[in-house]
This record gives sequence, C-alpha cells and structure tokens, in this order.
Amino acid sequence: MYKVIGSLRTRAFRVAWMLNELAQSFTVDPVPPRDASITSLNPSGKVPILLDGTDAIIDSVAICQYLADKHGQCTFPAGTIERAHQDSFTQFATDDVESCLWTVSKHKFVLPEALRVPAVMEACHYDFDRAMESLAKRLSSKNYVMGDTFTVPDLLLGHCGGWAESIGWTVNDPAVADYISRVRMRPAFLKTIAARKQA
Repeated sequence: MYKVIGSLRTRAFRVAWMLNELAQSFTVDPVPPRDASITSLNPSGKVPILLDGTDAIIDSVAICQYLADKHGQCTFPAGTIERAHQDSFTQFATDDVESCLWTVSKHKFVLPEALRVPAVMEACHYDFDRAMESLAKRLSSKNYVMGDTFTVPDLLLGHCGGWAESIGWTVNDPAVADYISRVRMRPAFLKTIAARKQA
C-alpha cells in the first residue's frame, strides 16, 4: 500500500487522484508543508511525498508520472512519439499554467508579508489567459490532450483549473472550459474530492 504525505488541500490531491485513477490502495498523512517531519524526506519541506515501500518520491508531477508508468495506465510508453507529445503537455501544464497560479499563491499567503507584491497578480492573470488561448488551439476538439486517452497532463490541467477557480479566474474559451469540467467529472476525481471533504 502507498502512503501519501501531505494534506489533500495541497498538491498531494494530485497524487491521491492519480492513485484513485489507478485503483490503488493508499493512506494519507496530512502533514503540513515545512513540518519538521518532512525535511528528512524533502529538504525543501514541500509536500506531497509518496512512500512506496522504503522509497520516498517527491514532487507531485514526478510522482504522478512514476505511478502512471509503474501501473501502465494514464500514460503512453517512454520513448514513443506519443509520450513526447504527452510530456510536452505536461511541461505546458507546469510551466505555462501552474506557474501563474503558484506565483499568485506565494504572493497571497506563502511569502513573508514584506515580500509580497500585489501587482504581480495582474501579470499572472494575463499569462494564465494566454496559456488558456494556447491550450484551446492545441486541444481543438479532442476529449483529452492526447485524444481519447486520459493522461498525466489532463490530471494536472484539471487540478490547475480548480486552483484558478479558487482564486477567481475564469476560463473564457468554451471548449477549454468544457474540457476542464469533463476532466473534473471523472469518478476518480470525485472520489478524491469526497475524501478531501471528509478529512
């Protein structure tokens, strides 16, 4: 059984969602970021951390891709052209979409108050809207970014869609909005949401 370290209100949610997609058993230890018990596993003090036996894996994206590869689901095989395109979407999700959301979060409640710059919010919102325009063109009429197969970047983008909504940003393109809603209606997502509400 896997163990997910980190509250489901953090990016540990992604790991739990992926494990639910893969129908794997796991437990959750809702340790907060930078807790003293975390730094021995991750010097940055960040969560999530996945314990697989005696091995600790850090970074939500790396964990999700590891799990997908290990169980042969929600991914294309490494070394294929499909995987290259999938990885491109993964990088897009982290570099172009999540980066805006994380920067806003840091300037809202993570950084020391003296270092927060409220004006950065507008620039991040601008970048987010540009990323959604790019996603609309890349997505076109596909069900998921890789066609009919749900993969790791869909999970990341679905999570980011909820994150954006929580800070008051909307997705203007109807096709992208429908895509994010479709991803967030998957049974594994709804199961993870229910677990978060009960925690």
